[in-house]
Amino acid sequence: MREQQKIKHVGSYLLLTGLSILWLIPIIWVVLTSFRGTPGVASPTFIPQVFTLNNYITLFNPGPVQALYIKFGRWMMNTTIIALLNMIISTLLILGAAYSLSRFRFKSRKTLLNMALILGMFPGFMAMIAVYLILNMLGLINSPFALLLVYSSGSALGFYVSKGYFDTIPIDLDEAAMIDGADQWTIFIKIIMPLTKPIVVYTALMSFMAPWMDFILASLILDDPNQKTVAVGLFGMIMDHADLFNNFTVFAAGSVVTAIPIIMMYVLLQRFIIQGISAGAVKG
Repeated sequence: MREQQKIKHVGSYLLLTGLSILWLIPIIWVVLTSFRGTPGVASPTFIPQVFTLNNYITLFNPGPVQALYIKFGRWMMNTTIIALLNMIISTLLILGAAYSLSRFRFKSRKTLLNMALILGMFPGFMAMIAVYLILNMLGLINSPFALLLVYSSGSALGFYVSKGYFDTIPIDLDEAAMIDGADQWTIFIKIIMPLTKPIVVYTALMSFMAPWMDFILASLILDDPNQKTVAVGLFGMIMDHADLFNNFTVFAAGSVVTAIPIIMMYVLLQRFIIQGISAGAVKG
C-alpha cells in the first residue's frame, strides 16, 4: 500500500515538474530574446548567438526617431500612478463592502449578494462600448483618470473573497467590543483590520495588478502616446510588420521590465496571498 502511494506521489511530482517546464519555456524565451543582438521575431537558435544590452538601453533611451513612439518611462509612470491610486481606492471599497455584508443583516442583503455574483459572471468587455460612449460624452477619452474611474467604480463587486475571510472571524469579538463601548468604525479599524492582514494584502495586490495588466480597456480609451499605459504602449511598438521586425527584441525587454514589479510583489507577499485565498474560500 505504501509503495503504491509512493509511486503515485512520484508520478504527481513528475507531472507537475513537466508542466512547470512547459510553462517556463515561453518565459525563458522572452527573457533570452530581450538580450538577443539580432532583430526580428524568429531566431535560428533558442539561445541567442549574440547577447546585448542595447534592447534595454533603447527602451529607456531611444534614438531621435524611436523617441517619437517609444516612451517607456512615461508609460511606466502613467501605469504606476493609476495602479497605486486604484489599489488604495479599490482596497478601501472592497474591504468596506465585504465587512458590511459579512457583519450586518439588512433587508435585500441576499438579493444584493446574488446580484453581485451574477454580475461577476459576465465578462467586463461586454460593457466596454457603453463605457466608451459614456466617457466620450464626459470628455474623458485619452485621460488616465477615465481608467481610474472605471477600475475603481466597479471594484466593490469583487468582495466575495474578502467577505469569506471576514466570515471566519468570530462575531464574539465584535460583541465583546460593543460591550466595552466601541462603535462599528472602531471595531473595524482596531480589531478586525489587524486580524485581516492576509486578505488586505491580497486585495491590494489584485487591485494593483488590474491596471498594470489591462490592455483591452486601456487601448480603447487611450490613444495619446504620452497618456498610454505600458501594455498599450508596448503593443503599439509592434503593430505593423516593419515595427514587429525592428522592435520585437525591445518589446521583449519591455515585457521583462514590466513583469519585474509584479514578480517581486508576489515573492515578498506570497505568504499573505496564500493565506488570504485559502481562508477567503472557506465561507466565500
